[in-house]
Amino acid sequence: MFKLFKSDSDVELFPKVVLFNSETRAKEIFDPLTNKNVKIYSCGPTVYDYAHIGNLRAYVFSDTLKRTLLYNGYEVNHTINLTDFGHLTSDADTGDDKMMKGLKRENMEVSLESMRLLSDRYIALFKNDIESLNILPPTVFARASDYVTEQIALVKTLEEKGYTYKTSDGVYFDISKFPTYGRLGNIDIEALRDGSRIEENTEKKHPADFAVWKNGELGWDSVWGKGFPGWHIECSAMAFATLGKQIDIHTGGVDNMPTHHNGEIAQCESATGKQFSKYWMHSEHIQINDEKIAKSENNGLILQDLLDKGYSGDDYRYWLLQSHYRTKTNFSLVALDASKQALTRLKKIMFTQYADVRGKLDTQKQIEIVQAINNDLDTPKVIALMHDFIKDESLTDGEKKALLLECDSLLGIGLSDNAEEGLAELGHVATDELPENVQELLNQREASRIAKNWSEADRLRDAIELEGYTLEDSPEGPKLTKK
Repeated sequence: MFKLFKSDSDVELFPKVVLFNSETRAKEIFDPLTNKNVKIYSCGPTVYDYAHIGNLRAYVFSDTLKRTLLYNGYEVNHTINLTDFGHLTSDADTGDDKMMKGLKRENMEVSLESMRLLSDRYIALFKNDIESLNILPPTVFARASDYVTEQIALVKTLEEKGYTYKTSDGVYFDISKFPTYGRLGNIDIEALRDGSRIEENTEKKHPADFAVWKNGELGWDSVWGKGFPGWHIECSAMAFATLGKQIDIHTGGVDNMPTHHNGEIAQCESATGKQFSKYWMHSEHIQINDEKIAKSENNGLILQDLLDKGYSGDDYRYWLLQSHYRTKTNFSLVALDASKQALTRLKKIMFTQYADVRGKLDTQKQIEIVQAINNDLDTPKVIALMHDFIKDESLTDGEKKALLLECDSLLGIGLSDNAEEGLAELGHVATDELPENVQELLNQREASRIAKNWSEADRLRDAIELEGYTLEDSPEGPKLTKK
């Protein structure tokens, strides 16, 4: 569990947390199942490849949600699953298992052992990504292959209660037995009958029926033969195992809503007779040139691509948070450049101008921050408030710093109270740590400036930049940043 240290008296001043519930399609005052302990399940990656930058938005969003709840005095139990088998390339329960696709791509033997090795690699890379993005780790990373026994048990429960039927390729959930199927996103189930998906498996009673068990040569032994649990059953079983039969909030990307999350609702509520998740929350797509980011579109930029270009995880997170999580956003390097510049300015103010000051937290300004974030995670408003605070002449530098740190506890964009560490992350180099030749160039330039020989000073600036440093003149003297 994670908890930020806010007193109960502080929390009583705050406005209520209001969240947009995808199921009711409305904002609702957050009212957890228990008084202070919140259970969140977030759909995690299928670990057959890198997560692209569009995928990562869902985890920055769920992290912002968690930070907001912590700030409001809640304790949070949070599960992120890691799908390492069983996710087929089509929601119609057809196509290759994505893990097998990954094995073939990397010329690895198709076996459970190879799947484990492949997923080990991409799980580690995913964890590196979320660390770079300042995402708080979940209480539990639930790896699907570690919960096969629980998944088989849940399929048996559904079978015993009459919600499934067998076909030649596995066991399917019969959505006609669950009348509210499709309520998430208001899916028109009958309209699907006119679609082509039914032709892909003529044994299915309805095109929206979904596999809870798929037979195959590879997999685990069960009463239905060797095979895999269905993709939807994985999340249901792991949520039950790590959080219990009822949870407060389930998060994911909007692409999870129509099939995957409706499948989870049907399975969980059929098995227990109780509401599974009280709130459903979904982040929108990131686009490039107005097209969804996807590996299939060959535009699947990964975070490492951005890091290699000189951006930081903070830069990308700041760019994401400038848009509301429910808004489609078009990505470009031009937009990311603007975000990097804005965040760098904030950090320079924090790590230089405010480095050695202290101030009391202005309670009224703090409430403005909380009003914004508690209004369905309005991060663009919180960012706007930060810039307002800096310009507010009624505030001391110490008070401004306290407010920026408060915003950062919600946004996670790297505005720490450690100026030395912060400047180092920006690439600022202390003059006593410069290479000897660069230090000599800097000394010559300072002499030229004192002599007002501006052309020579400019020439020496260019020479310093050729050595890989950016030079900035300030009232405290020259500051160098490693490019």
